[in-house]
Amino acid sequence: MSEFLMVYVTAANQAEALGIARGLVDAKLAACVNVLGDATSVYRWQGKVEEATEVVLVAKIRGDAFDPVAAKIKSLHSYDVPCIVAYPMAAADAPYLAWLRESTIDPAARLTG
Repeated sequence: MSEFLMVYVTAANQAEALGIARGLVDAKLAACVNVLGDATSVYRWQGKVEEATEVVLVAKIRGDAFDPVAAKIKSLHSYDVPCIVAYPMAAADAPYLAWLRESTIDPAARLTG
């Protein structure tokens, strides 16, 4: 597993996206969440092809925090099946990674203390 991940999420609207972003950062589950704005999504749902405007988020997290991050997103999300997909950070600037590490809580520490 990569030490750090970028998590791609779509939300129903700007308010929901900002709520998810703030919830992740406030809980120190993400160091930063970019709320990128509107995207047009075409998808299959309940047997029909749908089209909707969604807001895209990208969260920067510790690699071992995916499960708590996904749980937090689900608790703040309006969708039955939200898009929560993680990609490993293959490389990043060392000072940025140090900031990311300092800005997030180690999930193991959360459980023990």
